[in-house]
Amino acid sequence: MIEALQNARRRLLEERVEAGHWEGELSTSALSTATALVALGCVDSEKYKEEVFKATGWLIANQNDDGGWGDTTKSFSNISTTLLCWSALTRFGGDAAILSIDSARSWIRDYVGSMNPGLIAETVKARYGKDRTFSVPILMLCAICGTLGPKGWRLVLRLPFELAAFPREWFAIMRLPVVSYALPALIAIGYAGYRKSWAGCFPHPFWPRVSRLLEEIQPSSGGFLEAAPLTSFVTMALVAAGENDHPVVKRSVHFLLDTVRADGSWPIDTNLATWSTTLSVKALAETQEGQVNNATLSERPILFEGENAVLDWLLGQQYEEVHPFTNSAPGGWAWTDLSGGVPDADDTPGALLAIDYLDRGDRAAEIQKAAGKGVVWLLDLQNRDGGIPTFCRGWGALPFDRSSEDLTAHTLRAWHQWQDRMSPEVAKRIEESKARALRYLKKKQRADGSWSPLWFGNQYRIVDEENPTYGTAMVVRALDEIGEVGLADRGAGWLIANQNMDGGWGAAKDVTPSTIEETALAVASLAWRREALENVTRGVAWLLQETGNGTRFIPSPIGFYFARLWYFERSYPIIWTVEALGRAPCAGLPRS
Repeated sequence: MIEALQNARRRLLEERVEAGHWEGELSTSALSTATALVALGCVDSEKYKEEVFKATGWLIANQNDDGGWGDTTKSFSNISTTLLCWSALTRFGGDAAILSIDSARSWIRDYVGSMNPGLIAETVKARYGKDRTFSVPILMLCAICGTLGPKGWRLVLRLPFELAAFPREWFAIMRLPVVSYALPALIAIGYAGYRKSWAGCFPHPFWPRVSRLLEEIQPSSGGFLEAAPLTSFVTMALVAAGENDHPVVKRSVHFLLDTVRADGSWPIDTNLATWSTTLSVKALAETQEGQVNNATLSERPILFEGENAVLDWLLGQQYEEVHPFTNSAPGGWAWTDLSGGVPDADDTPGALLAIDYLDRGDRAAEIQKAAGKGVVWLLDLQNRDGGIPTFCRGWGALPFDRSSEDLTAHTLRAWHQWQDRMSPEVAKRIEESKARALRYLKKKQRADGSWSPLWFGNQYRIVDEENPTYGTAMVVRALDEIGEVGLADRGAGWLIANQNMDGGWGAAKDVTPSTIEETALAVASLAWRREALENVTRGVAWLLQETGNGTRFIPSPIGFYFARLWYFERSYPIIWTVEALGRAPCAGLPRS
């Protein structure tokens, strides 16, 4: 096992970019590719004919055998992505796409029950429930491409773009029909819906003000959230509204051209550089965790060559000003180092843990200052129910705005790690917030002992697509670290009971196949528990075999992003294998 750990660790270090940190590589996305080609085609199909041609070719070549498309090349066909790809090819695919279009139409007919536009629209709405963040853009693209018939825009629900003109502090009270990160879509798609309605021939009094706001919140890269789908939806909506020359359109096109891959496809997001870097640092720290946690700062071992450059880079990613997109206070970290990132409650605790592991004492004051801001940022984010949302406090019950078990657990780890080094006032706040967070986690624990996460799913769990292995592993790990072992016991019991017969973990015992990611997460979570020694040993054996003794890492689509939008990340299996094998030698021993 030591050899496998060394191999995996070496591979992880080789994944660094020239500047020293990690960037990873997100999977190519059929959904991103379909939306981007429609956006460019709507702006100027002749000028961007090469990009449109290559994108349509990629979609045709990567259509699933059943006629549909999944979000990634490893994903099952789903109604959302299939509708987007079918619509894109119908308008821009030409004669070369006829067979693909016919196959997609058959898949949609089988799934929906007919090709009636009204029934298609109801099917999309049902998939996302009250959250309009994704259902409205999907139907808008279909209407733009003509696949919902001549009256397609009537099936696109109106978004109240006028509300964006109100003070940002009012948004939580107004209960917007989209999540906090989707403000650009609310504005652009809402205005397009207005222009396509009977009233659209009259100027809207709020549009000049809201239009300026849309310009102000667009990042310098041009990419909203650094994501091709959101940027593309905004672009095509503005064009549909007659705003072809809008400055946002020009910058969005620049972003799409900058992020297209050589094969004509687009990833779901540009990169997860900050997230990948903090995960990598935490994983590398686990190989010497006892020394890192127990030694004085000046005696802590060097985790890897060049770690000071990584520390500089991480400290440089902390937001120092109010974020224009979500109105978020300074102090948080986003998932990427690019301008389209937004501070969130998974990357901020990850950064807080990572900078602590990289602290050698010679920069303690600088690190302490950054940590203090990050800790307070998370304290201020906590919802009334005690849980931690992704971006904004109190926005509502839609995904990413409601409290999340995995984010709450991650935040608990960061608070616990830094509590003793905060001022008495902040330390007291941490203690109170920890108690509220624990009550939240106790309330959210399911009858079988598991917890469900927000950010990761499992496509093989057909009924709900949830990933209790990820959620439970994250919560158990956090509870064990902060000394709440009793609450964690039932969660650990669920992990033990749901190990697959082959020794690995999926998202449900022998119902979902074992993956490197889920097995590594379960092993890392259980590694310090005596009662799980046999399970950890079997899990490690599965990892050694599946990774070729730490030399081969095949990623699985265990993640989803936005609303049921799947992706996989090249670095995840490497990072989590290093973490799991780094903890496994200590299995069965009490945590010191």
